[in-house]
Amino acid sequence: MQFQLNAPFKLSPGQQIAVNQLVDGFSKKEKQTLLGITGSGKTFVMANLIQRLQKPTLIVAHNKTLAAQLYAELKEFFPHNRVEYFISFYDYYQPESYMPTTDMYIEKDSSVNAQIEKMRMHAVSSIVSRRDTIVVASISCIYSLGNPEDFKSMALVLRNGKPLTRKNLIHALVDMQYERNDMVLEPGRFRVRGDVVDVIPSYENDVLRVELGGDQVKKIKEVDAITGNSKGIIDEVILYPARQYVVPEEKQDRALQQIRRELEERLPMLPPLEAQRLRQRTNYDLEMIREVGFCSGMENYSRHFDGRSSGEPPFTLMDYFPEDYLLIIDESHQTIPQARAMYNGDYAR
Repeated sequence: MQFQLNAPFKLSPGQQIAVNQLVDGFSKKEKQTLLGITGSGKTFVMANLIQRLQKPTLIVAHNKTLAAQLYAELKEFFPHNRVEYFISFYDYYQPESYMPTTDMYIEKDSSVNAQIEKMRMHAVSSIVSRRDTIVVASISCIYSLGNPEDFKSMALVLRNGKPLTRKNLIHALVDMQYERNDMVLEPGRFRVRGDVVDVIPSYENDVLRVELGGDQVKKIKEVDAITGNSKGIIDEVILYPARQYVVPEEKQDRALQQIRRELEERLPMLPPLEAQRLRQRTNYDLEMIREVGFCSGMENYSRHFDGRSSGEPPFTLMDYFPEDYLLIIDESHQTIPQARAMYNGDYAR
C-alpha cells in the first residue's frame, strides 16, 4: 500500500522548492539540512516529502512532547497508513548501583507503562509487515532491541486450511512469549477452550480466535475483547512475538553457555562478596531463561543472544527498517547532541 496524503491545502511556493530539493538530494543519497521552518508547516513539509518518496520513514524528535505532537499531526495527514509512536516505556527507572561505604547493593528497579509498551510493539510489527509505515520516535530509539531477524523468524503465519495441531499452536505461542491464562485475557496472553484458541497480540486490542479441527486451522475470527462479538473472518494473519526480546531455542542454548563461560572468567577478578553476588544473580537469570525463555533485564545479555562480539553495537529500532528507509531528525541542533550524550553516558555506565 502506498502513502496517501490527506490535506485540505497545498504547499506554498517556498515549501514546494524545499521538497523538490530534498527529493533530489535523497535520490543522490546526500545528507541534507532544512532550516527556517517551524510548527505545522514543518510537519506538512515532512508529509509531502514522505508522499513523494514513498519510503518507510523514521522521524526522531528530542523529547516525548514534540514526538507526540508530530505523531498526532501525521496521523491526520495519513489516515489510511500506519503512523506509529515509539518512546521510552518507563514511568520510573532506577539503574542498579553499589554503595561501597555501606556495602549496599541496590537492584535495578523500574515501572513500565503498558500502553506505551503496546504502542512500541505495534510500531515494530508495522515496520516488519508494511512499507507504508511512519514511526515518530524519541531519541530512546537508539537503545538496544532484540535481533530483527529473530523477531521476524519467530512470527507465526495463520491461514485457513493450514495444517496445525492444538499442541503445536500452544507451543508456538509460548515460544513467542505469550502467556497462557484461561481466566483473564489481555494483550500478550492466550486461552484455550477445547479446539478454540483465543489470543490477543501484544500490540492489538482485539482477540484473534483460531478454531481448529482435524489437525488444521478451520477458521480465524477477529473478536471484540469486551463484547465478544465477531468483527469479521480473516483468511490469513501474521502473529508477531509478544516481546521485543525473543530468541529461537537453538540460539538460546548457545547463549546460555557463553554467559556461563563469561561468568567464570569474570568471577576471579572480583572481591569475594561481589563475586558471590554476581554468581547468584547470573545463575538466577540463567535458570529463568532456561525455564520460561525470559528474565528481567534480559537486554543485559543481548550480545550473547545476538552473537555479537564485545564492543559491537546492538540492534536498534533502525535495524528493523528496510535499507532504503527515510530518516528525518527533527530539531537536529538539539537531537544530535542528545544522542551523543546518551550514547557516551550509557557506554560509561
